[in-house]
Amino acid sequence: MTRPAAADLLLSLASSDAPFALLARDGATVEVLTGDVADVELLADIPLTDAAGAPREILALVPYRQVRERGFVSHDDGAPLRCLVVGEHIALPRDEVLAALPTTPVPLANAGFDISDDDYAAIVRRVIGVEIGRGEGANFVIRRDFTADVDAEPRTAALTWFRALLEHERGAYWTFAIVTPGHIAVGASPEAHVSARREGGEPAGASTVTMNPISGTFRHPAGGATAETLTEFLRSTKETEELFMVVDEELKMMSAVCSDGGRITGPHLKEMSRLTHTEYMLRGTSRMDPREILRETMFAPTVTGSPMQNACAVIARHESTPRGYYSGVAALFTPSASGHDLDAPILIRTAYLVDGRLRVPVGATLVRHSDPYGEVGETHGKAAGVLGAIGAVPRPAAPVPAVDPDAPKPAPRALGDDPAIAELLASRNARLAPFWLQPQGFAGPRPFAGRTAMVVDAEDRFTTMLAHQLRHLGFDVEIAPWTDADDARLTTADLVVAGPGPGDPRDDASRRIERMRGVVADRLRSGRPLLAVCLSHQILADALGIDLAPLARPHQGLQLTVDVFGEPASIGFYNTFTARVAPGTTQRGVTIGSGGRTTEIPVDVAADAASGDVYALRGPRFASVQGHLESILSRDGMRTLERLVAHALG
Repeated sequence: MTRPAAADLLLSLASSDAPFALLARDGATVEVLTGDVADVELLADIPLTDAAGAPREILALVPYRQVRERGFVSHDDGAPLRCLVVGEHIALPRDEVLAALPTTPVPLANAGFDISDDDYAAIVRRVIGVEIGRGEGANFVIRRDFTADVDAEPRTAALTWFRALLEHERGAYWTFAIVTPGHIAVGASPEAHVSARREGGEPAGASTVTMNPISGTFRHPAGGATAETLTEFLRSTKETEELFMVVDEELKMMSAVCSDGGRITGPHLKEMSRLTHTEYMLRGTSRMDPREILRETMFAPTVTGSPMQNACAVIARHESTPRGYYSGVAALFTPSASGHDLDAPILIRTAYLVDGRLRVPVGATLVRHSDPYGEVGETHGKAAGVLGAIGAVPRPAAPVPAVDPDAPKPAPRALGDDPAIAELLASRNARLAPFWLQPQGFAGPRPFAGRTAMVVDAEDRFTTMLAHQLRHLGFDVEIAPWTDADDARLTTADLVVAGPGPGDPRDDASRRIERMRGVVADRLRSGRPLLAVCLSHQILADALGIDLAPLARPHQGLQLTVDVFGEPASIGFYNTFTARVAPGTTQRGVTIGSGGRTTEIPVDVAADAASGDVYALRGPRFASVQGHLESILSRDGMRTLERLVAHALG
């Protein structure tokens, strides 16, 4: 078939009612997708085959409200899971498309943020003080929207904005315009949420799954970014911890969908026109249907928070309006030799046009170190990349050339190529767990081969990473949500791991806390092996008569080197509460009752010498740890896990 001229094709799309999508993914071409629209209810309903079973290509817009499939809370605006069933997919030269797209600016009226800077700063303070302060999670992303009225033909506006983004925004993973009945989305997303591709080297039926956590936002100063100005950003504790926390959260997802758990590479710089971010790449192997991979990874912690389930509840409490497609994904399912490949960027840095109203949602990642007005500035910077391209705010002035403007210009040097910047980036990995930085297989010593372990999930999917580590130690592992951890299965497991979760361990009104107390108490009474982690460590301490107290400052994403029964260990902590003993305590006697009889047992205590904060406990057939041995921040996580499990198994 003869390829149509770009000008003719774009004119046809602009003047018709047919849905279409323009995608720029490789820097050289623009892909044009046309077809019919079908709205479905669930991800599993995405129609990857026709009535005869033949595979077909689908571009899906997945709204944030789809998290309800996983039982999470969200404001429901009814945004559809919209599928463009691709009938034709062609690629045109980028320069040819640029020349054919409209250039007349689209005027905006009544433009501004829906939430004032002062009100947004107040929300930031509340989230830090109330949510992070009471242990609801490590970080949360709260959005606000830049809005404006648009008096222009919607399709022409979409093509104009797409051209502007293509020309002015660099470093995007996808630049796109998706036009469907009653809804337009135009954006330049920097972040690939998840992809799954059959590349030929995997086992039969398996795909290479990749996730791309991006965090930390450096706003370019006037005149552009330099190695000197970037260095201060890369040395920021807040920005570094923010990235590590989102990597931990996405490793939870990778461990849920990939048999090998995933491997980290990076960090790298993601350089865009107004902003620079830091990023890692996570890779693993999965045999899951790509729709199921997408479901299990809804949605990126970089746009929601951690832990994911509680982040959704916090968003619902502090965002008064639904998110629509913001923080969802655009998912392209392409037929391959043995199924479908998946390519799904996050829907951020995107402008939406509905009924003449423009909306550009942006959010900031709030952590314990956050400065409220610093986060206000971050939302301005993120919006500016899109708004500058479409003409809503002025674009940065081009530097005045010091030489002949007609002379050939050398390609700009990437800041990541600067030796000092590269060294500074690489130095971050010295803090991280080797387990997640190395290729993972199940070769080598497996000291607990043949044993079974039940991991009870208290609503923090760190349990998927913990289960992966336990499998490397030889265990046959099952993960059970706290709502499904029945006594019969708990009784038969060789080891029960009472897992982490958000919240206050002293909360007598919480059904989740009540159930985890029961799991810990039953295992203590029976004398069968128990390992308790984080929240469950606090619950165990409470059962042993040790006081619980809130920390003066939350330990969310904090790496500490602590003494664990005579051996120093570098461990990542995500806790707002702590068990606390008198400073200097190393052992205490505890009375445990069972079957009408009581027994006095010795409990070893590893605690901070100055504060008495308890880092670990061990006694007959049980052990516990406050930190997350599975975190990328736990350099000595595997060694410490093996020691504590060996003690619990006796």
